[in-house]
Amino acid sequence: MKEKVQRFMMGRYGFDELSKVYLGVTIVLMILSMFVKSSLLYVLALLLLVYSYYRAFSKNIAKRQTENQKFLNSRYQGVVSWNKFKNRQAQKKIYRFYKCPQCKQTVRVPKGKGKICITCPKCQTEFIKKS
Repeated sequence: MKEKVQRFMMGRYGFDELSKVYLGVTIVLMILSMFVKSSLLYVLALLLLVYSYYRAFSKNIAKRQTENQKFLNSRYQGVVSWNKFKNRQAQKKIYRFYKCPQCKQTVRVPKGKGKICITCPKCQTEFIKKS
């Protein structure tokens, strides 16, 4: 039986990170549909399950890889944005953050220094702000 499944899957795309996320969302939607008693959630979960298996059994490998790569890129951007937000929140007690009026570069200055002249490290524009 294992050999038959392997022969069937030969030349097909299989499951990737995006498919795993789709299956996880499907499980969550099915559980929610049991508690909310919503047929819309159940139908949406079934459609997502069918699409996930369609992706897994697809022979258009290049298109599935492109879809997965877009998902991985967007997930990476989300993680980078979240880490940047966490770092800024941790530094908020000690520093103030300003955007350069010319190039929009974020500049970090220490708090409690009064009015100071800030020089943008990117474009060398000087602007005065209260720290």
